Amino acid sequence: MQKPTQIYGIRAVIEAINAGEAIDKIFIQKGLKGDLSKELEGLIRKNGINASYVPPEKLYKLTKNNHQGVIANISPITFYELETLVEKVIENKEAPLFLLLDQLSDVRNFGAIIRTAECTGVDGIIIQKKGAAPVTADTIKTSAGAAFKVPIAKVDHIKDAVYYLQASGISVTVATEKTNDTIYDVSFKKPSAIVMGSEDKGVSPSVIKAADYTAKLPLLGEIESLNVSVACGVFLYEVVRQRMD
Repeated sequence: MQKPTQIYGIRAVIEAINAGEAIDKIFIQKGLKGDLSKELEGLIRKNGINASYVPPEKLYKLTKNNHQGVIANISPITFYELETLVEKVIENKEAPLFLLLDQLSDVRNFGAIIRTAECTGVDGIIIQKKGAAPVTADTIKTSAGAAFKVPIAKVDHIKDAVYYLQASGISVTVATEKTNDTIYDVSFKKPSAIVMGSEDKGVSPSVIKAADYTAKLPLLGEIESLNVSVACGVFLYEVVRQRMD
């Protein structure tokens, strides 16, 4: 059953955090004061929750209900801890495949990528807690329900996830145009992870530096890049092609 995607009211949001709900983002009215707002801000800092301070007009666009200056987006799925996900997959699969999304921000791109990931046998998707596209109703719809089938883990920093995967025997390939190697120069038959970047900036330089391999797609036209969900699909199906040989 899908969880509600939005709650509002200071006390309701505080209770949701204390109950361990998977909160994607909290919108707080600028200038909000009082003991409850201080308690909420303390919980946000303690739990590393993504929060934005916005004018009242923004909140009233999100809901017409009495929000008391606070609205939270609740994820309709349950997120995994990275270590739990990786250990579980490694125990059950000889050549696991993970997908890391570095600051991907568009929910429809996210949904399309999740759908392709499910179709290509991806064992888990890893995203960053802050700055990543949330799992919303639009994400679920675009994924055709695949968001309920592919495990998703949240981490503080994608680079730390790269290091953890490498320490677990998984080679990491970054999709980037800043390389001379193409996707066809990399072997994905071994335990592998692929990193896709944001729509505008691509993969962070520090993540590129930490990776084992970098690879790009050959572009024969005049346009310099593909939509990230399309590019991700090409990468994932190259993995499928290699592993079927």
